[in-house]
Amino acid sequence: MDLDEARGFIREHHRAIMATRRADGNPQMSPIVCSVDAEGRVLLSTREPALKVKNLRRDPHVSLCVVDDAFFGKWIQVDGTATIVALPEAMELLVDYYRSVAGEHDDWDEYRAAMEREHRCIVRIDITRAGPDHAG
Repeated sequence: MDLDEARGFIREHHRAIMATRRADGNPQMSPIVCSVDAEGRVLLSTREPALKVKNLRRDPHVSLCVVDDAFFGKWIQVDGTATIVALPEAMELLVDYYRSVAGEHDDWDEYRAAMEREHRCIVRIDITRAGPDHAG
């Protein structure tokens, strides 16, 4: 699958399951909400102490299974390499992320305060592969 086609799908469908690797090599999976930034990287917001962040700091390889709202409809898998962007550098990325998924917030000051209270960070994924290329 063309990477731009995958990015287009993610711009329209934000629900996904993220797979990272535990220290023993087994997968750790988390339901997430994702979007795509202007540079074509996948973004998601999470809490800094989350297990997926710990896993990605140790091994940045990540896979997402992105599904449409019907769940049993069209889906894609993307693989890539993740970078963690922590606060305070993450704040404007968190704002952009929110806008891309949910639109404008009623109170941006409240949103920013919540991001700090929750120790939020951005996981930014450079996509290296996408598929499937055909139905199975």
